[in-house]
Amino acid sequence: MGFEANSHRSAKRDRKEIAMITEKFTQIYQQLNKDNLELLGELYSEEITFIDPLNKIEGLDNLTVYFADLYENVSSISFDFSEIKSVENTHFLIWNMTLAHSKLNAGKRYVVPGVTYLKTDDSGKINYHRDYFDAGKMLYEQIPVIGTIISWIKRKL
Repeated sequence: MGFEANSHRSAKRDRKEIAMITEKFTQIYQQLNKDNLELLGELYSEEITFIDPLNKIEGLDNLTVYFADLYENVSSISFDFSEIKSVENTHFLIWNMTLAHSKLNAGKRYVVPGVTYLKTDDSGKINYHRDYFDAGKMLYEQIPVIGTIISWIKRKL
């Protein structure tokens, strides 16, 4: 009986630690901007593999450079995380990103829905991050002439 009780306490602690990983992730992404990219080091391992529909980045230093480039022309960004599921070291987050970028959509805010798939190492740092979202919605549809054409094609399909 003592073994089962200890095992049960350990499982509860693990769930709490798992919840802390996704809580930290959502909190940091809510405040992340071009002036505080050092926060990435609190989330990601040095060996992070980051994949989105446009790029594959290896290593924390390269990821920081990538985010610096991404955030350079962003005037506002926020995430609404609507669902989070975790099993051991695997996490899925469903989100809506509201974004204003000086070179897209005439600088006006727009929303891009997406899903993030994370894997964490034994220390709780993220070593794999993959984002799934519609690159057309995020990028191509926000460019004046191209966006009109892509939107027209989508309506015809």
